[in-house]
Amino acid sequence: MKNKIKVAFQGEEGAYSHLACLEIFPNAEVKSCKTFDQVFKLAKKNADYRIVIPITNSSTGSIADMHYLLPKYKLQIHAEHFQKVTHNLLGIKGSKIEDIKIVRSHSQALSQCSKIILENNLKAIVSADTAGSAKFISENKEKSESAIASELAAKIYNLSILKSNIEDEIGNVTRFLVMGNNVEHPEYNKDKKYITSCIFKLKSIPAALYKALGGFATNSVNLCKLESFAVKNTFDQVQFYIEIEKHIEDLSLQKALEELGFHTQQLDILGVYEADQFRFKSK
Repeated sequence: MKNKIKVAFQGEEGAYSHLACLEIFPNAEVKSCKTFDQVFKLAKKNADYRIVIPITNSSTGSIADMHYLLPKYKLQIHAEHFQKVTHNLLGIKGSKIEDIKIVRSHSQALSQCSKIILENNLKAIVSADTAGSAKFISENKEKSESAIASELAAKIYNLSILKSNIEDEIGNVTRFLVMGNNVEHPEYNKDKKYITSCIFKLKSIPAALYKALGGFATNSVNLCKLESFAVKNTFDQVQFYIEIEKHIEDLSLQKALEELGFHTQQLDILGVYEADQFRFKSK
């Protein structure tokens, strides 16, 4: 009998990361971890585990913790997944929206649902994650307390959905990365679209970034993401995270990366994976 896939995520059961795990790996053995660092550490030490990590939200942007975890652990990215986020206002059984005075959730969920919080004059309390907030109010059993979390969290913690689809913007989506300790590059097929992810640190010379990125322009290679973040304990050096719309075996990308390499102190390939079809729905 084939062993079940093992997947880990950050947060309590019922978190949006848990929901993403179930959509990507419906029959997997799923493990929750308290912190992102614990999730990354688990995959680094145990090659049997894959992890599902949120990287960007369409409303609130990049997930801050990733800026130091990606270069720290250098796990390989195996896939990307776009998860629709539908926020719900949850309360204990028997409560009504008129009873609610306090709302708990992750900081990003609170900011994504600011309208309902202001309209109902609710006191917002930041918690570690959405599902953890749902778990807290289910145990606290106060009619005046609510949580912003998923429908899955409502089922797990036996809570009522006081109002659904409470996010400020329709079409709220979080992009997740599936990562692991093993290199798993898909075989190159010229008819498919791929993403190659890298982290690099520039040489400390004038116009280094301009020169480093020049190879992508001259070889007609598209960058779909470029982010900078400080190197730990310094203010004078930064690292860059880039995502490129090519497979690493594509000759044009190889030439662009060769040019990039001339201007970097360090260059790490974090993964090559198929581009999710969600990317092309609006095009």
